[in-house]
Amino acid sequence: MNETTSDAPTIGAGLTIVLAAACGLIVANLYYAQPLAGPIGATLGMSAELTGLIVTLTQIGYGLGLVFLVPLGDLVENRLLIVTLVVLAAVSLGIAALAASATVFLAASLLIGMTCVAAQVLVPLAAHMAPEQIRGRVVGNVVSGLLFGIMLARPVASLIADAASWHAVFVLSAVAMFALAAFLWFRLPQRRPYTRLGYGGLIASMGALVTSTPVLRRRAGYQACLFAAFSLFWTVTPLYLTGPQFGLTQRGVALFALAGVAGTIASPIAGRLADAGWTRPATAFALILAAGSFALTFLAEPGSTAALTLLTIAAILLDYGVTTGLVLGQRAIFALGQEQRSRLNGLFIASFFMGGALGSALGGWAFAHGGWPLAGALGAAMPLLALAYFATEFRARD
Repeated sequence: MNETTSDAPTIGAGLTIVLAAACGLIVANLYYAQPLAGPIGATLGMSAELTGLIVTLTQIGYGLGLVFLVPLGDLVENRLLIVTLVVLAAVSLGIAALAASATVFLAASLLIGMTCVAAQVLVPLAAHMAPEQIRGRVVGNVVSGLLFGIMLARPVASLIADAASWHAVFVLSAVAMFALAAFLWFRLPQRRPYTRLGYGGLIASMGALVTSTPVLRRRAGYQACLFAAFSLFWTVTPLYLTGPQFGLTQRGVALFALAGVAGTIASPIAGRLADAGWTRPATAFALILAAGSFALTFLAEPGSTAALTLLTIAAILLDYGVTTGLVLGQRAIFALGQEQRSRLNGLFIASFFMGGALGSALGGWAFAHGGWPLAGALGAAMPLLALAYFATEFRARD
């Protein structure tokens, strides 16, 4: 027996909505600074190099949190862990809002990234509470909230900053995190994992999980490629759309980003497909759809209304494919054992997070050297690479 009997799976529609909303609110904090880096840097007197560190340090903090904090979900009581991380996120956001120097703001950015891994403790908790026959559906619904947070964060931050200032974005989010922490403390059930490992043993065991778990390696590989394409797309398209061919304003780019939210409807659908045993064909579909979304963008003259329409459709289809892959991957790894779900999820998210960082870097380079034709071709190649890897999956079970 791996857990106490009081932790029998139990989750209803109301709690699923709570977890989805919480994940979205928490993960959005990772992306608020991305469209605001320029104004923040100007206010705090940052050089161009330091301004670039605003986003980088948040990403580094998130990566560190995935490796060193998320595994605690297999060791300590989950409600206490989640609420503690959310409170620390609120404090970090408050520090960022009040920062009067670049050093303080950059330190806060690192802490925001580390503490916002609370969302990746919530997702395995949802999987733990869900019965096996509907686990994919529950995970899909919760992940949809997380993806809504990712997609809405940038346009919301831009609109709030336009109406007030970038300080207001961080103040409002800090208040929201304090309120969320209080709400989750009273709404979440307790979950006390049972393990004979200490913290050092948990961290050490993660390498063994990678080498001994083929499903984790495959799912992480597929999703790393998908998220690399996703990050490339959303790094390059604002540059493309505000360039001479389309000439959109930042407000126009924000509205374009809102269109991508439609792709998050894939989460519940993907979860149901996984519950029905359709994981492998749905994976192939997600990879083909992601690659095909980039192909659409080459079918019309750049700068035309048709090109903008196809780019919008491509954003929706790409987000749909990435979302589907994410839910299918988490559903597959969560089936491997409840005593190691947090560590598996930390490794899975960390791997595709690194793929996303690589995609952003390659996208910026490709657009600078070859414009959208090179960036779009590179974006399509990433899911095609995953598809080639998927083609070697003969008898592996998802």
